[in-house]
Amino acid sequence: MERLELERIEKEKWNQLESKDLERRNEELEELSLLERCFPEAEKLKQDTRLLSQWKHYIQCDGSPDPSIAPEINTFISLWKEETNETFEEVIAKSKLVLNLIEKLKLILLETPPYYLEDKNIIQYQGSVLEMQELLHLKFNIATEILLRQASTLADLDSGNMEKVIQDENVTLYVWANLKKNPRYKSVRFSETQTGFEIPRILATSDIALRLLHTHYDHVTPLRPISTSFQGHTTRIPQFVKDEVKSVEAAISKELPEESKQLENESNSVHEEEETKCEEQGDIEVQTILKEGLQKYIYPPETTEDVETENAFPPIEVTLEVQENVIFFEDPVVARWDAEGKHWQTDGISNVSYKSEERLITFSLETFGPITLIQDTHVNMPFQSWELRPLGVNKVLLTVTTVFTEVQIQIKEDLCMLASIKLSDKKHSSTLEGKWMTPISFIFALKETGLNIFPSGHSHFYVIINYKDPLVELKAYRQLALLSSAFAFGWSKWNAVCTSKKVIVKLSEHLTEEPIQNPNWTLLMFSGNRAQRLKINENSETFSEALKEETEFHSTLYHMVKDFASKEAMEKIRSSNCQFIDSVCYMLLSTRLLSYS
Repeated sequence: MERLELERIEKEKWNQLESKDLERRNEELEELSLLERCFPEAEKLKQDTRLLSQWKHYIQCDGSPDPSIAPEINTFISLWKEETNETFEEVIAKSKLVLNLIEKLKLILLETPPYYLEDKNIIQYQGSVLEMQELLHLKFNIATEILLRQASTLADLDSGNMEKVIQDENVTLYVWANLKKNPRYKSVRFSETQTGFEIPRILATSDIALRLLHTHYDHVTPLRPISTSFQGHTTRIPQFVKDEVKSVEAAISKELPEESKQLENESNSVHEEEETKCEEQGDIEVQTILKEGLQKYIYPPETTEDVETENAFPPIEVTLEVQENVIFFEDPVVARWDAEGKHWQTDGISNVSYKSEERLITFSLETFGPITLIQDTHVNMPFQSWELRPLGVNKVLLTVTTVFTEVQIQIKEDLCMLASIKLSDKKHSSTLEGKWMTPISFIFALKETGLNIFPSGHSHFYVIINYKDPLVELKAYRQLALLSSAFAFGWSKWNAVCTSKKVIVKLSEHLTEEPIQNPNWTLLMFSGNRAQRLKINENSETFSEALKEETEFHSTLYHMVKDFASKEAMEKIRSSNCQFIDSVCYMLLSTRLLSYS
């Protein structure tokens, strides 16, 4: 009788709480709707910023084209095509502008909401990107050809062979020409680097040159933008993300009057859907080149009647230096580009050796062609934990901890910045640290370096996730962003225990810029239309949805925290910048912390 009476009292109390929640539901949802106006306001400000950027470019009149305007970019491309006899240094200088124009078009495709872009605009932008990529590669080939015409005058006094290195922040060219054809010189190492080749005797005694064109971008993998929607939050993302790009090309040509030939080998370092790639490029040619220019040459040649032994064309050993800003969490896999199938594959590559400390990778190639270093895109998923902590007015720190690394990201108003990376509890320096970027540019840049903590629409096929209903997840991210100016949020182990229709996070009021030692965390459970504080804590032995004593249900997280938040905390929340809230929400949506932790 006593037990039944207690159950009756509890049920009556529960019914009263539910009734109270229903009575104020409409009022709370209306207030939340007013608060969430910040998201369309932020989108309008982004559109205004895009228009202002176009206007600033127009009045600047610096001679550079607006890549989004077809006549301007087409005129720029046509005029550059007409320029001839450019030196490699001149092409490198021009490439800075070309790469900048390519990046602008890619960001337009990524950042502009689909309803602002017509299909004809998308086709135009993609076409301009491809045309500039192809023209840039052609210009580098022609400039290399011009350089090789001077091979004899650039010969080294000791070896008698030509060696030339030209470098800037985006491109490094290494050229070695075998002028002496000495069979003892089978090991090619470019001065002051570890980059080079081990060539077979048949090439060491031939009129050949080696070119390594190391570029910090990928123009091999096709750009295939697609639209992905996450319950109302839509963005354009590419199927691939580039890292460091290197392309190794080799050309072999005979003395006149035989035709000039080229052997290509390109290597890329890029993050793709299920891979990360690293690219390098180089060329081999003669001191004498026909006016027709370099021609592709297959290695090994298709016909070998003049060759006595079957092993005359063995695999060629290549050694490459991996860039400092590219992160590999596991030993990279070497892959080569299949031009017909338009994909990367791992056959025809052997004897791979990677020295992580020296950042050197050595491997043997059966045939030349584009090559790449790859790693699993999802190597850092699922995440082990996360925390979102205020740093002051309109500024937060997002920390994501994975098996291999701890990444700290600062978000301030409409910008993001990499604050720090730790590998094996040691700080890892990155060129991205201290650079403020828009969220989409920032995500793109992080993926370029091999640091991918951003699930795609296909990631759940490759990662065991803690699936949450997309609508519940979206509502949670939007409301966490609204509260992020005054409250710290963090990962809870109970989030994996509750159903897919509910999410659980821990929360603590946080009004200082410095981290709070041993914060007093409270557990929140949210189902999209009901928020409540839980009686259990992180150290409880079993999971329970029991309501914390002396607390009530609410329709939103905002109204739930109003029950116990300080006046200062609520003032901070109401005065938050709409662009800041939008940026925090975007980063939470991009990392999918509630499903991928």
